[in-house]
Amino acid sequence: MSYQDHTDQIAQLVRARNGAWDGISPEAVARMRLQNRFHTGLDIARYTAKIMRDDMAAYDADPADYTQSLGCWHGFIGQQKLISIKKHFGTTKRKYLYLSGWMVAALRSDFGPLPDQSMHEKTSVPALIEELYTFLKQADARELGLLFRDLDAARAAGDAAREKEVQTAIGEHQTHIVPIIADIDAGFGNAEATYLLAKKMIEAGACALQIENQVSDEKQCGHQDGKVTVPHEDFLAKIRACRYAFLELGVEDGVIVSRTDSLGAGLTKQIAYSREAGDLGDQYNSFLDCEEVIDLASLRGDVVIERDGKLMRPKRLPSNLYQFRSGTGEDRCVLDCITSLQNGADLLWIETEKPHIEQIAGMVDRIREAVPNAKLVYNNSPSFNWTLNFRQQVYDAWRAEGKDVSTYERAALMSVIYDTTELATAADERIRTFQKDASARAGIFHHLITLPTYHTAALSTDSLAKEYFGEAGMLGYVAGVQRKEIREGIACVRHQNMSGSDIGDDHKEAFAGEAALKAGGAHNTMNQFA
Repeated sequence: MSYQDHTDQIAQLVRARNGAWDGISPEAVARMRLQNRFHTGLDIARYTAKIMRDDMAAYDADPADYTQSLGCWHGFIGQQKLISIKKHFGTTKRKYLYLSGWMVAALRSDFGPLPDQSMHEKTSVPALIEELYTFLKQADARELGLLFRDLDAARAAGDAAREKEVQTAIGEHQTHIVPIIADIDAGFGNAEATYLLAKKMIEAGACALQIENQVSDEKQCGHQDGKVTVPHEDFLAKIRACRYAFLELGVEDGVIVSRTDSLGAGLTKQIAYSREAGDLGDQYNSFLDCEEVIDLASLRGDVVIERDGKLMRPKRLPSNLYQFRSGTGEDRCVLDCITSLQNGADLLWIETEKPHIEQIAGMVDRIREAVPNAKLVYNNSPSFNWTLNFRQQVYDAWRAEGKDVSTYERAALMSVIYDTTELATAADERIRTFQKDASARAGIFHHLITLPTYHTAALSTDSLAKEYFGEAGMLGYVAGVQRKEIREGIACVRHQNMSGSDIGDDHKEAFAGEAALKAGGAHNTMNQFA
């Protein structure tokens, strides 16, 4: 419904009240409606799920149409990210938000900073989804509010051309609401717990849930040691639990991202149940590190399995965990991915130990033999030393080509002494094109950085603290922050406007007319930044 349609509809309602509603401005109501397009989280989930599905189809047609996101740990950070994207690129197309369980644990838990081990309150995850969308909706309201003020100014000046231009901008306004891929960790419990949490996350607005195949009570960050996986049937029950949650809530396009940590996980807590040779349980158990039992008298409370007619004892650690054979990680990843896609998952996430395109592509090629349109969400992780990794990749490539690399020390390539070298330049170019190249070669539909704003907050705070508390004093803030905000067009320099003060003034005027006590008058110091 257009701006004018809303206005006309409300005008008709007001007239029908025989004067009782004459204090209501139909145009003010129309503006409020446009500023509050999404009434519930489910409205958002349904809207953004369709965006993701359309983007996935576009990627299948052309891998150059990959998507991206940055992890955001607060609604304000997510809001500023989308405002910045619209400012610089004019559209939010193919730009998402990522909700990182790591950052929820580190920054949003009532217990204080925690490691990424599913120890934080599960309710903090849907709470952050709701917070992110609250801030994004406020960004819509603010941007439209500025357009409404422009419209009023054009009318007051009698500028019909400008009035028409602003009305067109209002009609074509693009919302800041974009898909959130939300981390549900390993489900925070059994399949029922996963289902209940999934519902809360979807009701808050999440259209995409990322779930991993680690055990809930031993969950580790994907880039730490000690990861323990579960048999496929256990994991598939949780994937189905997420799908049930989507379908129950009417989000039929909901997206499930199945993450496998098998590449770096050498342990399992369970031996899978197998009904017959070659089934999923048998395939899972085939990766166990076992030794043949020759003498039954050697068994002392051990678990044994049959393999090819032999009695085999899986190696069990003092922690009661079982060990996989070394070197089976990629094979287990491939099986995990194929199994997940064949049982209801939509996208894959393979957690790797380094950003190496051919390593990823090697697994994706195998997966696509079974599921041709398989595609990935990939973690461009801050846990990787990108500079060192890519300099070493260039070093290795040059060496394999017979190029002289004697002036470089491979283990020390992170050193600043190499920053201006040909090798460093080549490595940086590989980093720059990594996402485009990996999407074309390795089936990566979505690139994300899990916790970038954790690092940017620390870096910017360090810079300000060093200057402000040092010799620069107040100049440290003015030159390092405010002057840059003004000159780079950062909307937040008018922080009263960003926090909603002008929106509140518009409402006060609608509610009280000339009697409204507004904050945005001549003495508001924000006018210095107009």
